[in-house]
Amino acid sequence: MLSSIYSLPVAALLWLLHFLPLALLAAIGGGLGRLLMLFGRKRRAVVALNLSWCFPELDAAARHDLARRHFQALGRSILERGIFWWGSRQRLEKLIQVDGEEHLQAQLAAGRPVILLAPHFLGLDAGGVAVTMRYDIVSIYAAQTNPVFDRLLLRGRSRFGDQQLLSRQDGARATIKAMKSGRPFYYLPDLNARRRDAIFVPFFGIPAATITGLPRLAKAAGAAVLPCVTRMLPGGAGYRLEIGEAWADYPSDDVVADTARMNAWIESVIRSMPEQYHWVHRRFKTRPPGEAKPY
Repeated sequence: MLSSIYSLPVAALLWLLHFLPLALLAAIGGGLGRLLMLFGRKRRAVVALNLSWCFPELDAAARHDLARRHFQALGRSILERGIFWWGSRQRLEKLIQVDGEEHLQAQLAAGRPVILLAPHFLGLDAGGVAVTMRYDIVSIYAAQTNPVFDRLLLRGRSRFGDQQLLSRQDGARATIKAMKSGRPFYYLPDLNARRRDAIFVPFFGIPAATITGLPRLAKAAGAAVLPCVTRMLPGGAGYRLEIGEAWADYPSDDVVADTARMNAWIESVIRSMPEQYHWVHRRFKTRPPGEAKPY
């Protein structure tokens, strides 16, 4: 959805808007989100289905309110990307708080490879910028269909330091090699996966196609897994990147249990800020054999 809206005039508008104070930009972004909800019929339906499956305990009015808040946050995330693409280092350092960096530093100081587990929350790019301003990392980059958005996103993810962006075609071996050289791996594993690349483990109590890359990469590289979440703060307060302690006893010898543990953790974070998860994604598109496609 996001890549489809970017063109040269829109990019120029984002560049102009990034000079605004964050509080004003956030207010404009919230208005954009309301328009996206009003006119984005297909994505509105995706969000509505996702929320009905994941929050059956909420009544229709509460889910509608959650969807409204989600689209407002989504609108913010679209407009505020301009800050991450063009904002100065000084401005970004003021806007993005970092909590728990000592957990990452301790693992790197011990010479251990690190996976930063970063699910698809709407503040994801802010967290990525905060990390790349401090460390040379490795991450997976998927080329975008919109060439304007592709150039902007690629530039935004590599503008600081010496970042290594791999394609999915580079394979796990290149990622493991980069981690063993001392680069933290900023890993985003939680979107819908094709059946041949995934197993079905619970996500909000629903079998969800989930790739097993986290435990497999952690085991192959001997890497510590550190949870990494970015929260959008209200109004002009900016963002907060939270890096947690390394997961104990991870990975185990049970890939299914390890993958389910990842989903359970993501679910727990979603419940703390449900409007900020990437609900416009068709997370439950891939179904177990015999189940109808929901979208």
